[in-house]
Amino acid sequence: MNPGKRHGYMQRLKHPDILTGNHVENMRILITGSSGHLGEALARTMNKMDYEITGIDILPSSFTNKVGSITDRRFVKECMKGVDAILHTATLHKPHIVTHTYQDFIDTNISGTLNLLEEAAAAGVQTFVYTSTTSTFGDALTPPEGSPAAWVTEEVIPIPKNIYGVTKTAAEDLCKLFYRNHGLPCIILKTSRFFPEEDDQEKIRLEYEDGNIKTNEFLYRRVDIEDVVSAHLLALEKAGSIGFGRYIISATTPFTHEDLLNLNTNAPGVVKRLFPLYEDIYAPREWKMFPKIERVYVNALARKELGWRPQYDFRYVLDCLKAGNDWRSPLARVIGIKGYHHLEFKEGRYPV
Repeated sequence: MNPGKRHGYMQRLKHPDILTGNHVENMRILITGSSGHLGEALARTMNKMDYEITGIDILPSSFTNKVGSITDRRFVKECMKGVDAILHTATLHKPHIVTHTYQDFIDTNISGTLNLLEEAAAAGVQTFVYTSTTSTFGDALTPPEGSPAAWVTEEVIPIPKNIYGVTKTAAEDLCKLFYRNHGLPCIILKTSRFFPEEDDQEKIRLEYEDGNIKTNEFLYRRVDIEDVVSAHLLALEKAGSIGFGRYIISATTPFTHEDLLNLNTNAPGVVKRLFPLYEDIYAPREWKMFPKIERVYVNALARKELGWRPQYDFRYVLDCLKAGNDWRSPLARVIGIKGYHHLEFKEGRYPV
């Protein structure tokens, strides 16, 4: 952090212990999108801890104290009173592309985030944690045919391929701007898939059972919501000492650089070498591995700098399947499936 801005930040800091990563009792936390999957998961978890939670969302729920939109600057300002930190999960998602305009995405994902950042800076908020997505990487995730799979770290330059990716990338840039210009500690968490809805590609849905798809994805592009929550809590505690950080939040992959070429040509062979018994576990369910895996999300930086230790990975899921147990975390099970739309589509819940 710029020394001058650091000094100004320290002057307005209400709870100095937050800089050390220690849990601070009675911190007042604003959770946006509190009626959504992650917002509810955060609220459920933090309500059992020593935090004072205010949840805001456009939809009412048991975890939403104030109903309103982050696009409404006056509403945002009112909600900011007395807040110590913000966990910003509210967003329009990829499934909304078919039901919302580009302007809707700009209003919510960019202008809404700007409203929160400006009011947070004005109110002396200590910490801003922004939930982004690995979808921002876009076309950078697809290597040429026959090339090694993409090894995706935070250093990969995003190439968004839709309005969702464009607006989430822009919101990330706003977070960095407010850290640089206002000394507001901001942590960006680029989460991989944790939604329980069906896959967005009809071809994949027709060829693989849903549980088969999600189990395969734990190798390279999925994370359990309980692990996502733990990453947010760590970001909340460590933002002051980090200042600004951007982290991929995905289940720890078993793959290494040496696996990348074969992954994009013969993924089943790579997985069998690492997990010799996986086919025996898959067989009774008539499941199969994807023929190729073209990208691998790498969470090493989050584990190193946040001290994040995700518990749910491919080996854990295999062990659960072998024992006949549900591999989902208790938190994932209690939240269940929310969906993204009030309407049903012929393509299913996830009509993109």
